[in-house]
Amino acid sequence: MASVTYIDDSHAEVIDPPKNEEMLDVTELVGDHIHHSPKPNVTSYGNVRELLECPVCLSAMYPPIHQCSNGHTLCSACKPRVHNRCPTCRHELGNIRCLALEKVAASLELPCKYQNFGCLGIYPYYCKLKHESQCQYRPYTCPYAGSECTVAGDIAYLVNHLKDDHKVDMHNGSTFNHRYVKSNPHEVENATWMLTVFSCFGQYFCLHFEAFQLGMAPVYIAFLRFMGDDAEAKNYSYSLEVGGCGRKMTWQGVPRSIRDSHRKVRDSYDGLIIQRNMALFFSGGDRKELKLRVTGRIWKEQ
Repeated sequence: MASVTYIDDSHAEVIDPPKNEEMLDVTELVGDHIHHSPKPNVTSYGNVRELLECPVCLSAMYPPIHQCSNGHTLCSACKPRVHNRCPTCRHELGNIRCLALEKVAASLELPCKYQNFGCLGIYPYYCKLKHESQCQYRPYTCPYAGSECTVAGDIAYLVNHLKDDHKVDMHNGSTFNHRYVKSNPHEVENATWMLTVFSCFGQYFCLHFEAFQLGMAPVYIAFLRFMGDDAEAKNYSYSLEVGGCGRKMTWQGVPRSIRDSHRKVRDSYDGLIIQRNMALFFSGGDRKELKLRVTGRIWKEQ
């Protein structure tokens, strides 16, 4: 499968349309905020879109757009960074607004940048960034927890990436029975973690298991993530069970979407949490080696 390069703009600020008497009302210009049939004039805005690119950060500019006395523009976020000097001609910027360019921007309709992933929407310029931050077609980030992997793509791409690049175990079926072994379970700083991917019901699920500090207490946690959006994740449930020496602990929950980061899920304690002393008790023996068996199943809600 061909790889795709993605631009990470997850930290971009979402700007609402301008609301003052000098600006055109976006809804008056374009009516509804989304159209599903591309218009002929969309591709003719290339030169205007270049004018809306900040010369400093190269990002799209949103009100207030500043200009110098010679007409060179830049975004409000970059104005303090250039010490009130135009980055193009070095003239003092002052507090001149480029209202004409702001009004031109309000008249633009542009396709979502995720159109190659299936989004057919055409959006007003001032609504586009907000839409893209929530677009259901935006790529997913790699759910691998063992490294700060920056790979992003659709689900099929990430499944192959996990298998080929991270060597993650892949299993078919909705039930699992895994044994986690660690020779020195007292070294929680070097977190024990594992990721296994399950394919069932035409979907993919990630089973995480790891050690971390809960306050001052060393614990283990197991939880399931759904490779898809949160709305679809809620169609499924799962259970986890761990035990030994005649005792057991169980957990039942709803898998979290991989839209939520691994750390966010873990730090919300949304999973089966096992204190280290209890885990060693379940392991039996001299309590110096972790031998923990976690079983469970996934099912689709009716």
